[in-house]
Amino acid sequence: MQLPLLSMRRLGGALLLGLSLIIGVEGPIRPVQAQGGTEAGFQRFVQGLWPTAKARGVSRATFDEAFRGVEPDPKIIALTKKQSEFVRPIWDYINGSVSAQRLRRGREMAAEWPKTLTAIEKTYGVPRSVILGVWGMETNFGSFTGSIYAVRALATLAYTGYRGDFFKKELLDALQILEEEHISRDKMLGSWAGAMGQTQFMPSSFLKYAVDGNRDGVRDIWSSVPDAMASTANYLRRQGWEPGLPWGFEVRLPARFDFRYLKLSFAEWQALGLRRADGKAMPRAGEASLFLPGGAGGPAFLVTRNYDVIKSYNSSDAYAMGVAHLGDRIMGGLPIQGSWPKDQPLLGKDERHELQVRLARLGFYEGEMDGKFGSKTREAVRNFQLGRGLIPDGYADYAVLRELRAAR
Repeated sequence: MQLPLLSMRRLGGALLLGLSLIIGVEGPIRPVQAQGGTEAGFQRFVQGLWPTAKARGVSRATFDEAFRGVEPDPKIIALTKKQSEFVRPIWDYINGSVSAQRLRRGREMAAEWPKTLTAIEKTYGVPRSVILGVWGMETNFGSFTGSIYAVRALATLAYTGYRGDFFKKELLDALQILEEEHISRDKMLGSWAGAMGQTQFMPSSFLKYAVDGNRDGVRDIWSSVPDAMASTANYLRRQGWEPGLPWGFEVRLPARFDFRYLKLSFAEWQALGLRRADGKAMPRAGEASLFLPGGAGGPAFLVTRNYDVIKSYNSSDAYAMGVAHLGDRIMGGLPIQGSWPKDQPLLGKDERHELQVRLARLGFYEGEMDGKFGSKTREAVRNFQLGRGLIPDGYADYAVLRELRAAR
């Protein structure tokens, strides 16, 4: 799904450029409360949209046809509770992202669309590995793009107030897409969050970033592979993708490494003794941050601003790592070389919530107390560790929770 645009996750693959973008956000999730709770209440909600839709150029005929027979979908609300990027161990998520079947299909797609991928790289500066990674994570390379009528999905979420006004705005954008005849009602299918097409764009992302990749005069992210891939590249480039800069790579840390270092130039990292796990040379220019998704004893990565651009598709680190690693593996890259801390017990839901509450009480954390660990929680943990003289790896485990319980 692409949550802003794309992203979730994908749920099949991913969901906030779609669903990806949506469910990957570490932030407040508002209580779901229907406005009226009845069929009449839903119809009042729909009709209340008409003045705004009309002001945006949507005709009455398009409006009525879009909502013909539409009712809230009770199954969608249950799906808002599932956000695997934030609760599954990151190693399980990444391993699932690079299954043998997905790698095989990804390599087949790379071989089938070489000229298109080359043209996209030349135009947008985004490497094919990342485009293929997003495509694979979102819909398994177009094999499952969703079967839910987008207007029904968005209307359900907007009516119940999920994520405030976000889905209401997306619903109005979907009506504009229908008005402009980019797609017909019967083909406007996607995820439960309204993310559509081969790489799961939200309606707003379609209007802003979709492009005509095959130059046939139509922006068709649903059935045109060139359009979907080019639109994804355009989105990433406009989010700040820097051509020629890698998203990052796995590194080996020297003995007795000082984990207080966080962001340095590649030359400075090399001077400290870091080496790429694949044996290649460090980039000559640019800077990167040290990322330890499994703690100081797990795999280590240097990630750049382009890694953050991938996260604009879905703000989950698990998702971004899945996209990046899948793309690298499709292009012949190595599996992750470091060992994940699979033998260490993970914090449960209540303990994750407790950790965030304790961090907040000590002034380290200002995010939502939702038990979902993202970049905000990691940064808070790292700052707490620095203050306590612990290894500042940002990894929230039982050792950190014990220290928090002892802190005053």
